Amino acid sequence: MIVNEPVPDTFEDTPAKDRDPEWFKRAVFYEVLVRSFQDSNGDGVGDLKGITAKLDYLQWLGVDCLWLPPFFKSPLRDGGYDVSDYTAVLPEFGDLADFVEFVDAAHQRGMRVIIDFVMNHTSDQHPWFQESRKDPDGPYGDYYMWADDDNQYADARIIFVDTEVSNWTFDPVRKQYFFHRFFSHQPDLNYENPAVQEE
Repeated sequence: MIVNEPVPDTFEDTPAKDRDPEWFKRAVFYEVLVRSFQDSNGDGVGDLKGITAKLDYLQWLGVDCLWLPPFFKSPLRDGGYDVSDYTAVLPEFGDLADFVEFVDAAHQRGMRVIIDFVMNHTSDQHPWFQESRKDPDGPYGDYYMWADDDNQYADARIIFVDTEVSNWTFDPVRKQYFFHRFFSHQPDLNYENPAVQEE
């Protein structure tokens, strides 16, 4: 299906009463793998400016919704799903200004942008986790799920049975176990903590 004229429904200037909550049923989605899509500066790595430069082409294809996998700063142990800084873009992809320029340019063409925003966990390199493990009584002490043993959620399915023996990993710094639904380098955030919800 090719959509020539996107129906306005959730852009900023569209009144709430005119928004269509089912816009996605008509949308033509395109997942853009930033690293491999378009290199704007000749360094061999795709970037946000490269995507921006190709928006007219994507629009010509009939795409009206772009989906970007994680592009935030990360040690890249799991394709960017291990975010170490939610306020910074991977340097090889550009910076936040490049992202804002991309989103603005997409919106000018009536295209939506969806990002794969990882909210369940962070990288174990994230400053919040580093502070949580060093100072249990500090402001980040309860940002993650910690326990004195690994018995809680014992029946929870282990997602990556080929690499993880448990959903709990002992941290030698804090001398407690932290919970991770996925890999052990991706500690789960504690959403029972209002401060985490506020972040």
